[in-house]
Amino acid sequence: MAYPTVDKPYGFQPVNRIGGNPYAGSTRLIPVDSGAVFDGDLVEMLASGSCKVIASGTAAAQCVGVCVGVQYTNSSGQTVQAQYAPSSGVTNVLAYVVDDPTALFKVAVVSSGTTMSTLTRAAVGQNAPVALNSGNTNTGNSTQAITTSTDITATLPIRIIDVVPETAVTSTTYVELIVKINTHSYNNTTGI
Repeated sequence: MAYPTVDKPYGFQPVNRIGGNPYAGSTRLIPVDSGAVFDGDLVEMLASGSCKVIASGTAAAQCVGVCVGVQYTNSSGQTVQAQYAPSSGVTNVLAYVVDDPTALFKVAVVSSGTTMSTLTRAAVGQNAPVALNSGNTNTGNSTQAITTSTDITATLPIRIIDVVPETAVTSTTYVELIVKINTHSYNNTTGI
């Protein structure tokens, strides 16, 4: 059996870049349009220049990256840096976004919702939809994941790059994968 056991989705975690270069921690501060945003949430770019959690896990959203923390002003006028920003009671919300189009992320696989599942190595090179689960307000972490409904459809937001062997549940099935954003807004030649 694999170690460690992955028993719930945790969002997207940056690990490195295409070609194996290490992820150096660079982010861009992008204003959040509306709604709660959690550490590990995939966010899309809006025509206003702000971002929000992607609205569709299957359509070609203008994904700009993954939120890895937030900054906002609370009701006392204090600037707060946190894992997540609630959907109300705060202002001036900014997301720290890993916006590198070549960034790779580790993510869990679900059958739907937060029900853990697996994929085989045959999924590498396929595209996948995102399970748009609500984040966990106790931890501040996302519960987004990719689903087992992989396909070659170009508009699916995620491309599967590799498997995570350390979390294999059998010799051929994996609960975690390495992925990249397939529909990154910086690669959209028509703009927003």
